[in-house]
Amino acid sequence: MKKKKRKFITDPERLRQLIEEATVDCYGEEEQISGVLTSVEDNVVCPFRAKVIGEEVEVVSLEWSDLGNNIKALCKYKGKTYPVDISSLEWVDPLPEGFEWAEAYFACCKGI
Repeated sequence: MKKKKRKFITDPERLRQLIEEATVDCYGEEEQISGVLTSVEDNVVCPFRAKVIGEEVEVVSLEWSDLGNNIKALCKYKGKTYPVDISSLEWVDPLPEGFEWAEAYFACCKGI
């Protein structure tokens, strides 16, 4: 199965500005990723609708993963809540407030 490439919704210059804002006081790569992840948690407003593997879900919250430097989206689907890596989300209209911060995180991971 071919992995679908994530399309950036926000222009690269705006993403660089957000990354700069999130990492201005950070030293080292790990601290910079933590700064961006903190900004995602602080700025993306839940709940919001998204798609995961083609199914619409309600993202009820975002939280740090126990497995390292990434964020899990807690997604409600058919009455159950599932943790999903935030990079698995597909945005749907209306876009959640602060979605650009998640896009900045994806860009940061790709080295933009």
